[in-house]
Amino acid sequence: MPRLRLLTFNIAHARGLALHQGLRTVKQLRANLVKIAKLIQRLEADIVAIQEIDQDSRWSGSFDHLAFLSEHTGLPHAAFGINNRRTGRIHLNYGNAVLSRFPIVHTETIPFGSGKIGEKGFVFAEIDLGARKRLPLFNVHLHHSSRPQRLKQVTRLMHFLDEQQTHRAAQWGTPPIVCGDFNNPAHRPDATATLLGYFEESNNYTLLPKTGRTFPSPFPARALDYVFLPEKCLHPKAEIVRSLLSDHRPVLVEFTLPH
Repeated sequence: MPRLRLLTFNIAHARGLALHQGLRTVKQLRANLVKIAKLIQRLEADIVAIQEIDQDSRWSGSFDHLAFLSEHTGLPHAAFGINNRRTGRIHLNYGNAVLSRFPIVHTETIPFGSGKIGEKGFVFAEIDLGARKRLPLFNVHLHHSSRPQRLKQVTRLMHFLDEQQTHRAAQWGTPPIVCGDFNNPAHRPDATATLLGYFEESNNYTLLPKTGRTFPSPFPARALDYVFLPEKCLHPKAEIVRSLLSDHRPVLVEFTLPH
């Protein structure tokens, strides 16, 4: 199996470094998405886990950002995980998404609540790598300011992981990869450390990147974006990518799966 390149990136509704996406014109939003697509191409990412991406939102141009990125990256397989839906004149539809060079054969979306705006959640995707191997990927976005909320959310994620490993693990070529914007540093007793402890009970996981910070992107002061990689993913290499296309810097992880 060749090496795979996984990118996790909170694209902040394509607003770049603006205070709010509503302050950007549709032309500016599209131009920033083109730059994001070129970055994904330059990094030769095979799979991209995206947070804060809009399907059809008034505040970000009322167009499908994932379809736009798929077209401009050449990554043909895409799946949305919408956590927020609001109808009416100020309509909003946004959440997490996965872009892939390989077919996405199964997805499930789990919002952590029922809010119409600001709701977090995760999308679970199974990616068909051929040779009867499916790569299970969880793309997660946790609460930005409340530790109790993050701990409740990661508990929900762990229960879902238990269920999926009971019913679907026979189809997987590796234990689950979990990535995304966790909104808390790994060295504190918070959701990221809790999830790492959960994984280490059953598998030897590596939390990547091991060093470095991802937020805010111009002068990063905090590490918020991670990839939890199981030991079956061999010879991992991680990089925090310098970029000003969002308030988060993306994280690129490269690894090899066993034959």
